[in-house]
Amino acid sequence: MTLNDELSSKEYSQLVLLIYNNCGINLTADKKITVQRKVSKRMTYLGFGSYDEYFSFLFSKEGMTTELVFLINEMTTNKTDFFREPVHFEYLVNKVLNHYPERDVFTNKLQVNVWSSACSTGEEPYTIAMILEEYKNVDSNFSYSIYATDISTDALEIAKMGIFKMDIVKVIPKEMKYKYLLKSKDQTKDLVRFIPELRMNINFARVNLIDENYLFPVKMDVVFCRNVLIYFDKQTQEKALINITKRMSDGGYLFIGHSETILGMNLPLERVAPTIYRKVT
Repeated sequence: MTLNDELSSKEYSQLVLLIYNNCGINLTADKKITVQRKVSKRMTYLGFGSYDEYFSFLFSKEGMTTELVFLINEMTTNKTDFFREPVHFEYLVNKVLNHYPERDVFTNKLQVNVWSSACSTGEEPYTIAMILEEYKNVDSNFSYSIYATDISTDALEIAKMGIFKMDIVKVIPKEMKYKYLLKSKDQTKDLVRFIPELRMNINFARVNLIDENYLFPVKMDVVFCRNVLIYFDKQTQEKALINITKRMSDGGYLFIGHSETILGMNLPLERVAPTIYRKVT
């Protein structure tokens, strides 16, 4: 393959349909050059010399089982930050946890299950974990579990490690950094890692939000689905959100991104604040 080779219109259409049907990502025509570069990266890694060879493998039984996951990894966007859209975390503490109705009537204990549904490289679930741990420190009857999922196995591997560069964690409040982060013993590495006690409260797994069959052991009381719907068309957005609401507890809360909307969708949700919804029965 030479640098002048390009994906044909037919090949690009096949690829767009494959990605859309399998994960809902909508690759528009203006993304062709970017997609071509990412496909070429996979071809180089696998040693294929032409698009014909690669597509023959990709659409084979073996390719659909093994390669499709890695190709989807290439097509995903993993932009995220610690404490992104902080008003959501303020609402979580002040409006959700402080007024949660489902405490045990005898013990006053409260167990909350939180789902970071598009966790990327982990900044969101670790932010949630720090906030919930802070809440736990002042309420001994409170406990929590966090489920963090993404479609990208590459992003999940980074998230599971809980290791970040110092410049990425600089937005974390100083007192939280002191409590929850450990500096690398190698002084030449500008890295920190979240403490094991925090990491153990986060369960990571690969989930495709448009797959109707993924399972959780519990219903989710709080779901963060932020800045992922923007990559779907409206039909796929609604499909993903239907799947999500089925896994929420009655009265559970859903947080979406500030550039996203569920207007016009048939969902069992009521708006309680901008970009914040509660499941109704």
